[in-house]
Amino acid sequence: MLRKFLFSFVGITVIYFSGYAQSDSSSVTETKPGGPVITGSVDAYYRFNFSNSKTTFNNYTSFTNSQNTFALGMASIKADHSFGKASATIDLGFGPRAEEFSYGDPTHSTLFAVKQAYLSYAISDKFKLTMGKWATHIGYELVDAYLNRNYSMDYMFSYGPFSHTGLKADIGLGKKSNLMFGIANPSDIVSPATSRKYAIAQFSTASTNDKIKAYLNYQGSYGGSFSTTQFDLVLIGTVSSMFSIGYNGTVQSAKPKGGSSASWWGSALYLNYDPVSTFGITLRGEYFDNKKAVVLAPATSIFDVTLSPNFKIGNLTIIPELRLDAAKNTIFTKNDGTATKSTATAILAATYHF
Repeated sequence: MLRKFLFSFVGITVIYFSGYAQSDSSSVTETKPGGPVITGSVDAYYRFNFSNSKTTFNNYTSFTNSQNTFALGMASIKADHSFGKASATIDLGFGPRAEEFSYGDPTHSTLFAVKQAYLSYAISDKFKLTMGKWATHIGYELVDAYLNRNYSMDYMFSYGPFSHTGLKADIGLGKKSNLMFGIANPSDIVSPATSRKYAIAQFSTASTNDKIKAYLNYQGSYGGSFSTTQFDLVLIGTVSSMFSIGYNGTVQSAKPKGGSSASWWGSALYLNYDPVSTFGITLRGEYFDNKKAVVLAPATSIFDVTLSPNFKIGNLTIIPELRLDAAKNTIFTKNDGTATKSTATAILAATYHF
């Protein structure tokens, strides 16, 4: 099925490109390219889990595996450059956050620093091709800390895909709607040991005034020793200049060859309040269900709630955060070594971007 998808993808692209090139070749001109646009960010944090276990961090989500210590998250530098219809992006990250994000290529240590690296060509203002590695389109939260209002990550981000390496097409459908589809290596892997491929897609749209935005996301792989399918929905609603709501729901199914299908799923709500430009606060509530042990998370269901004030001083954001995780089973550990169903964590984080 994926082979047919790949041939169809290439066929559509070639036909579209050929037709456009024949009609527009006379208008192609070259101008001197400008310099690249350089941006970057850095984040650091202190984390204290109140259970204060001697044997575990009581943390099953990404990027905050520490206890009672200060830690660097990631220092990131990004360069974007365009020349005519072509463009390229190099996005490098250094630190524990970057290494965990690029966990899928342990035998290629230099790839740990490459968060994103891709080339693009805009065949027209409504059709663009991109090849390389890019951050996933699935989910509400993002790898760069300064782009999230909560500092700690939710379970859906932590056990969903982080990145894709492959070829994709972005197509403008007119007005507020867009379509992306492509083919990629297995999720999070730049240099796979097999030829297995995933199909990926996203349909996005918005209301006329942009107060409601919706993203329907997909990834799937079929045949071989197993098949994987994931559907993901992100909704963003602006209620007023001070209040907005975000929602993310996802379900992923896995089926080994000759076996039965099993799924994990999650759902999260984000309530954002910004009374002034220098202060905002976000309350995130998430339910995560992995009772069938589909992914390498505790085989249980977990509810977590996170309160994250954001104090903004120019490009600097300070986030004192309080988080409570409660599971159906005893997956956390107390200071005395006994098991418990719940735990509380405090984080003091700071992010800066330029």
